[in-house]
Amino acid sequence: MSEIEPHLLVVDDDPRLRELLRRYLSESGFRVTAAADTEEARGALASFAFDLVVLDVMMPGESGLDLTRALRAEGQPRRLPILLLTAKAEPEDRVNGLEQGADDFLAKPFEPRELVLRIRNILERVAPPEPTEKAVRFGGFRFDLLRGELSRGDNVVHLTAAEAGLLAALAAKAGQAVSREDLSQSAQFRGNVRNVDVQMTRLRRKVEVDSRYPRYLHTVRGTGYVLKPD
Repeated sequence: MSEIEPHLLVVDDDPRLRELLRRYLSESGFRVTAAADTEEARGALASFAFDLVVLDVMMPGESGLDLTRALRAEGQPRRLPILLLTAKAEPEDRVNGLEQGADDFLAKPFEPRELVLRIRNILERVAPPEPTEKAVRFGGFRFDLLRGELSRGDNVVHLTAAEAGLLAALAAKAGQAVSREDLSQSAQFRGNVRNVDVQMTRLRRKVEVDSRYPRYLHTVRGTGYVLKPD
């Protein structure tokens, strides 16, 4: 399974800059979702699992600082990194942004390469520690993340490549809702994202006692799926 591209949310009310950032960051090896304001950003955050937010401070209505403060107050199980962009370069503005919970601060105008370097530095700092055991357990099952192998006791459960890819993507973020789009990419499915639903139906038949009432492979309405480990 190939390494998944980090998924970024870019929030800026300037359509020209927003498109330039989307294009440049995409060409730099990131997956990018763009939002024109904090309302759109909140909708995207509810639907996708992001690795980092690039957030403009000065926007009509709710500002980037307001959204940063709100996200930190929510106390997410996984702390979402935030890089603030601002036209103000005064020290007190930077300090204020960091006090609200931002991970970094970049003043406009900026060199796009510097933005990429700052993003990569943040992602390296917040990378989760390597698990001591690269396996996820649920019920009587054990999924080996390195081998992509599912077993029950001493018996290996046969999975197709598609089923193994789907389970690997869910196991890598066990306990977190993962969107169909992210699952489709990480499992390297081809065609419509609805292929995820087809493979999930098949996988449940091999894992759940009653696939109509799943205990481990749950549907997250409006988003995708989540693996609930023990």
